[in-house]
Amino acid sequence: MNTELKMALDLLEKEKDISREVILEAIESSLVAACKAHFGKDSAGHERENFRAEVDRETCDFHVYEELTVVEEVEDEESQISLVDAKMIDSGYELGDIVSREVQSKDFGRITTQNARNVILQKIREEERRVLYDQYYAKEKDIVTGVVQRRMGKNISVNIGKVDAILNENEMVKGENLRPTERVKVYILEVRETTRGPRVLVSRTHPELVKRLFEEEVTEVHDGIVEIRSIAREAGSRTKIAVWSNDPNVDAVGACVGLNGSRVNSVVNELRGEKIDIINWNENPALMIENALSPAKVVVVLADPEDRTAKVVVPDYQLSLAIGKEGQNARLAARLTGYKIDIKSESQANAIEGFYEGFYDDDEDEEEYDEYGAYDEDYGEGYAEDYAGDYGEDYAAPEEETEEQE
Repeated sequence: MNTELKMALDLLEKEKDISREVILEAIESSLVAACKAHFGKDSAGHERENFRAEVDRETCDFHVYEELTVVEEVEDEESQISLVDAKMIDSGYELGDIVSREVQSKDFGRITTQNARNVILQKIREEERRVLYDQYYAKEKDIVTGVVQRRMGKNISVNIGKVDAILNENEMVKGENLRPTERVKVYILEVRETTRGPRVLVSRTHPELVKRLFEEEVTEVHDGIVEIRSIAREAGSRTKIAVWSNDPNVDAVGACVGLNGSRVNSVVNELRGEKIDIINWNENPALMIENALSPAKVVVVLADPEDRTAKVVVPDYQLSLAIGKEGQNARLAARLTGYKIDIKSESQANAIEGFYEGFYDDDEDEEEYDEYGAYDEDYGEGYAEDYAGDYGEDYAAPEEETEEQE
């Protein structure tokens, strides 16, 4: 038994998760390559292809053979053997059979042996990179805990176990100061395979980071009892999530908030104080939009599911709250619902001629509309998964009203 080789294979399999079979195949390939280099080319100037190596999977003993074809009269000694000589080895050989004659690998020269060793080491390195890539590729679109290493220009290196991931500048939360040795949760955006091993790109701004954090903190979300149907996030400032319960006995919002806010506070602390609004998902777009504009109160929502637009009327004193600072509340509500939202105060809506037109037509039965003005039918899932555009300036509150609200 080749004890040293067996121990080495066991160590590679245990520490680096490299398959024994892969390394044994690499050893066989290296032995064949060594034979070709040692014996040179055949009489026609071609590389000899009649070598075969075998490594016993149990004992790790290895043997190398040259395969010779049994012929009546030998024309090429490097690939043929006469019938007479073959029968001296085994009387059962006939013309056309293949005779395997062992080659003594100990006769290989130093350079040939070194080349065989390099082939094995190269295969081990390739397999190690492949194992690492597979390991982290399986974690793509998930979160991991990493340790901040150092700054690389405007980017940050974060160690996430066996590799250092890259946190690009545009994936960092604005104003967040990450220091070396600090532990931080990151979302794995992409894992790329390179000649130097896997290149892992991570993010602290991605909306899915919030979803994964809730899956870790909230058992009901992890088990699928409560679903996070939609997320709208402005990293470092505010996030809105819409949740839905598949169990009528479970309050989706309450499950995510936790006792005295313990669950949501754990997520907020991980996000360094980012505010999180949790609302109930509703397949009725008007009710969904009303929920999304929380904490502002809404008078009426007129939703058009075909054009994915909505007109929202709020009390005069709630206009600034509905729009939010620099339009943030309205912008996040638009992303959360997938609707382009036009917000007006009651006085503004009443002053605009035809503001309510297009939603109540004389030729249509008003019973088809619910009390909020949205067409009352099942629109299906997925509206909130498509983000509306960043409307920014469109939602800026009139200056005089903002000052009055303040």
